[in-house]
Parts: sequence; structure tokens; C-alpha cells
Amino acid sequence: MKTRFLKLIQTFILLIFISIQCYSQKDLISNNTLAVSNTIIKLFDGMREVDSSKVRSVFRDDVRMFTSFKTKSGENMLKEGELIDFLNAIGSPHPEIWDEKIWNTIIQIDGNLAQVWTDYAFYVGEKFSHCGVDAFQLIKDENENWKIINLIDTRRIEGCKLME
Repeated sequence: MKTRFLKLIQTFILLIFISIQCYSQKDLISNNTLAVSNTIIKLFDGMREVDSSKVRSVFRDDVRMFTSFKTKSGENMLKEGELIDFLNAIGSPHPEIWDEKIWNTIIQIDGNLAQVWTDYAFYVGEKFSHCGVDAFQLIKDENENWKIINLIDTRRIEGCKLME
């Protein structure tokens, strides 16, 4: 009788321990997902605010940036960009707000690596400019902050399915 009672107590304690571990792991995953999402949101907030310092803060120094598009003649092109050029464009005064709206965002995380895939539509003021997909890869730095290390986007003006 005493042995059964001890086994019952041990099983109960084990179940509590497993539940706590699962709950803690779920919190860690959701906290990381939120942190990655906040990094991407900070980028687009900085663009709208014409704040190149805010935008700069989400990128690693060695970030690689690419744009994939078709030329007017239908040729597939891949153009590499530079962070400094992007920051200069963001920080230069422009009369209308640059607004990149995103949706259908998928975030995947494994350890200190994250990947974000999202549809977007880019507007200059109220006027639609182009659409496509943004694909980000992020790394968690030594201060536990998520930083963008790779960014590639597609760009087109036709066949855009805009967010409603």
C-alpha cells in the first residue's frame, strides 16, 4: 500500500514537472516569436518615421540585402543592395510617408536563428508603388537581440494581391 502511494506521488510530481517544462518551452517560443516580430515591426515603423537610426538598429553590420525582379523585357534579375544606401534613402527627407504594409507573416525559429516570410505592399503616401514578398533571416546577438542578417524581397507592380 505504501509503495503504491509513493508511486502515485512520484507519477504526480513527474506530471507536474513535465507540465511546467512544456509551459516554459511554450513561453520561450512565444517570447522569441514576439521579439522577432517586434524587430520587423521596428524596421517598418522606422521607415514610416523617416528614422534611419531606428532602422539601422535592427540590422547586423554584415547584413546582405537583395531584390529579385523581372525587367521590362521579362529577364529575371537579382540586385544586391547596401545597407548604407538603404539608410540614406530612409533618412533623406521625402514629402510623403513610405509605408510598407505586411500580412500573411510566417515566423520560424530554431535556437538563435529565425526566418520571416511575409507578403507586402509598398505605398508612397496613399499611392500604391509595388508589392512582393520579404524574406528575412535573423540571428540573436550577444545581447539576446534579434538582428537581420539577410533580407531578400521580390518586387512587382502587376498581379498584386493587396491586403484588405
